[in-house]
Amino acid sequence: MRIATRSSPLALWQARAVATALTAAGSSPSDIELVPVSTSGDLDLSTPISQMSGQGVFVTEVQTAVLDGRADVAVHSAKDMRSEPTPGLTLAGCLGRGDVRDALVGLALDAIPRGGVVATGSQRRECQLAALRPDLRFAGLRGNMARRIAAAENPDIDAVIVAAVALERLGESHRIAQRFSPDELVPQVGQGAIAIEHRDGDVATAAAVAGIIDQITTRCVHAERSFLRTLGGGCELPTGAYATTGADGSIEMTALLATPDHSEIARASGNDLDGEALGEALARELLARTGTSGD
Repeated sequence: MRIATRSSPLALWQARAVATALTAAGSSPSDIELVPVSTSGDLDLSTPISQMSGQGVFVTEVQTAVLDGRADVAVHSAKDMRSEPTPGLTLAGCLGRGDVRDALVGLALDAIPRGGVVATGSQRRECQLAALRPDLRFAGLRGNMARRIAAAENPDIDAVIVAAVALERLGESHRIAQRFSPDELVPQVGQGAIAIEHRDGDVATAAAVAGIIDQITTRCVHAERSFLRTLGGGCELPTGAYATTGADGSIEMTALLATPDHSEIARASGNDLDGEALGEALARELLARTGTSGD
């Protein structure tokens, strides 16, 4: 089993998590190989992340390694994936989800002085933080997690905001000054989930990974991806969605969409046994309320 992955420390951690799960499910460790790949998103450190939204810049080369036969599965952060399926590949599902929350490194929100600076590359995080603290100023943030953490040491920056799960997986959770609940900051679609793809029709690989897929996480991520797909596959608007399962097995989801200038931030929630239908409905509701188009 050859596992294609980005070559960043966090991506390698995720690929090893898949390898560990496969081993626990009965695969031999000697039969598992990691295939690190450099992606265009890793190499381009100048373009703001917000301008790359929906383009698959952190997944395309990893997917290509599977499509051309260099690897059997591709492992991604689910949040990095395009909302539309990739021709030739099947999204098998996700491992059990990690912490979905956003976190501050540096100062907690209440400790940031008036007019303080928070570094982020995410329009979703920026608009929601600005709603909580309109006085804040924002600086751009790019690079792997080590570079992002280091930015918090810059005397001109009071805090950086990143995914809590990334810090946990890299053993850096002690750096977290504050975590925001999903009610405070709606997470990015797929945040905290590790997704696995394989070639269409690869029966042997599909059977091997089927035993490590977490069905609840997978249902929730599919619902969130349906929301993003309905907004438009290349949506660059500040948006997020977070789905959970209710006691009756239905999908419960909260979604967010902001206007390009952040002047309006709309939220919608609902539940449905059909998570993908729910995602579509919430997307259409928010597009109508904000008068925006994700295309």
